[in-house]
Amino acid sequence: MKRVFLPFALGTALLGAGPATAADADQLLNKTESKVIEWRRHIHRNPELGNREFETAKYIASHLKSLGMQVETGVAHTGVVALLKGGKPGPTVALRADMDALPVSERVDVPFASKVKTTYNGEEVGVMHACGHDTHVAMLMGAAEILAGMREQLHGNVLFVFQPAEEGAPDGEEGGAALMLKEGLFKKYKPDVAFGQHVTSNLPAGVIGYRTGPLMASSDEFRITVHGRQTHGSRPWGGVDPITTAAQIVLGTQTIISRQIDITREPAVVSFGKIDGGVRNNIIPDSVFLNGTIRNFDMDNRRQIFEKLQTTVKHIAESAGARAEVEILEGYPVTVNDPALTQAVLPTLRAAAGEKRVIEVPKITGAEDFSYFANEVPGFYYFLGVTPAGEDPATAASNHSPEFYVDESALKVGTRAITQLALDYMDNHKTL
Repeated sequence: MKRVFLPFALGTALLGAGPATAADADQLLNKTESKVIEWRRHIHRNPELGNREFETAKYIASHLKSLGMQVETGVAHTGVVALLKGGKPGPTVALRADMDALPVSERVDVPFASKVKTTYNGEEVGVMHACGHDTHVAMLMGAAEILAGMREQLHGNVLFVFQPAEEGAPDGEEGGAALMLKEGLFKKYKPDVAFGQHVTSNLPAGVIGYRTGPLMASSDEFRITVHGRQTHGSRPWGGVDPITTAAQIVLGTQTIISRQIDITREPAVVSFGKIDGGVRNNIIPDSVFLNGTIRNFDMDNRRQIFEKLQTTVKHIAESAGARAEVEILEGYPVTVNDPALTQAVLPTLRAAAGEKRVIEVPKITGAEDFSYFANEVPGFYYFLGVTPAGEDPATAASNHSPEFYVDESALKVGTRAITQLALDYMDNHKTL
């Protein structure tokens, strides 16, 4: 896909009413706009997978140190954390950006396209910022520069969290937000609130999408092994058939959501993505392996689904004379926007993007590990549209696609929004 890049024009940003420092932030934003684009393109050209963001981390840390911040590196393997201490007392606001890329070969024809290749799961693959984490990093670097230029006026502190491995740590490793918290990040810096943003092709460039309460689903993996007894395909009564048992399990588990869970509370999904068993057409095998995912928006429902999956699978297997083992690997919890915080920040978002360019969006069955941060302190997470004008977001290449494309004009809005969220929260909760 050929993309034409026009020179990035500096503009006047109206940050709107709020803290007394809005005019200063406006001036600094104008000076930072072109840098955000430059940073984004550098990171896009040099993507790194989760827990391997070594050069990205160095790039970020160098910038933060140049701003005179207290910088900590090697957090959760490759994460970078910086604390900006304001000149006046007040709360500590955490701002988070994820850093990792995906094992995707880029197909977008831009001058800064990724040509990077690496080995992933034993295969050579391309590496691409196909989810837009490069933009998240660049916008937060811009916010850091703006806020550092105003440090004496700040009523509080800002904790900049550049997080690795949002897409998941490599097999056998820990990573991401959960590991940052396990290592004591929030216990050390004690933020009062956390904000995060994510670019999306589902919205036009510069439009902000939000939702109160559950925004993104929990994401859990399950693994089921059905043990039968091998026999000849012509004599199924001579053994125990794990294949037909597995088929019954696939169908039977669908009644967990449709018949056993109160889905008037929140929707949920149980999906199978892999079935593996057998080696030959006329041999009924000893075992079959099934692999799938659970998505859900209510943590109590989540617990019930786990319990009922175990019960349903094991009883179906027993009824066929087989035996089943069920392993549930808990993934990211539900991403929940604190209702009071959401209502409080909407004026800030509307000032940053425009009154009619801040819209409520539906729940999203994808998952995000910002959820761990939002489980510790009140959190607010929102989406920033990046699909160019004239293109239909409904048909634009989605996040994780090799053709995922970012209209960089949106980065000005995102930088403004994340900066102003910190300023307004500190001003509204300042210590008198």
